[in-house]
Amino acid sequence: MLKLRQALVVEGKYDKNTLSQIVDAPIFVTNGFGIFKDRDMMALLRTVAKQRGLIVLTDADGAGLVIRNRIKSAIAPQYLLHAYIPDVYGKEKRKAAPGKEGKLGVEGMDPETLLRALRNAGAEFLDTDSEADRAQQPITKTDLYELGLSGRPDSRAKQLALKQQLGLPEHLSANALLTALNCICTRQGLEVLLWHPESSTSPSPTK
Repeated sequence: MLKLRQALVVEGKYDKNTLSQIVDAPIFVTNGFGIFKDRDMMALLRTVAKQRGLIVLTDADGAGLVIRNRIKSAIAPQYLLHAYIPDVYGKEKRKAAPGKEGKLGVEGMDPETLLRALRNAGAEFLDTDSEADRAQQPITKTDLYELGLSGRPDSRAKQLALKQQLGLPEHLSANALLTALNCICTRQGLEVLLWHPESSTSPSPTK
């Protein structure tokens, strides 16, 4: 499995499942056209894009183009990469019939095609055997508890303060917060933000 520096955004959970078997990266889901009404998700994508870059990988049909353009209009271009899959006609195994335009979506692409699309977009693949990469452990639910961000009487207030400091949506769930933190912080950086919030108004030094 190849590790990406950038995060990915796709249309649906089946797209995410397919990609998660190929690349090691945070993968966000728009839930189709749900992204048009989900301000919290768009705010999260904007924050993640600024910190590590975001690759947009939508289906090759008209709906995928509309969703891609919505993201493109909301996030500055210097933080975005655009990956495109080819027009391949057919249907995914789980579906009874092809989609409206008869094209396979991201979930129907083979691994080689998806990796080619990512490379063509300029995705940055990391060396997972490097000492620095091995030393950078992900933030876990246990870490959130130990740092007082979950399971404590004042955890809700601490979470809210952290979200405000990092520019994250107020209503992110605990799981979504964990994903976001792993996009923009190391554990050490998170500790600095919690213990010395006055030392940084931006999460950028932590990743």
